[in-house]
Amino acid sequence: MTITSRIDGPELTVSPKGRIDTLTAPQLEEALKTLPPEVNAVTFNFGEVDYISSAGLRVLLATQKRMKQAGGSMVITHVTPAVQEVFEITGFLGILTIR
Repeated sequence: MTITSRIDGPELTVSPKGRIDTLTAPQLEEALKTLPPEVNAVTFNFGEVDYISSAGLRVLLATQKRMKQAGGSMVITHVTPAVQEVFEITGFLGILTIR
């Protein structure tokens, strides 16, 4: 997996590419660990994510919780059909903000 991130004012956009699984989820988690204090919104562009495991879902939940506690927001965009199916099966469509 490769991760591209961009900060634009108070918004961080994270664009992972590939699989988010047990081996790569820590890489995504590490990329989100040290957010600048001015960031109050995280957008994940999942346009090039072809798989997400429970380890990846855990990172998303932790990020969402962290952003809500800080008064911010998190959204996931451009979800591929394979990842959309995982979100549906796991019930994450009702938990995460997906556009």
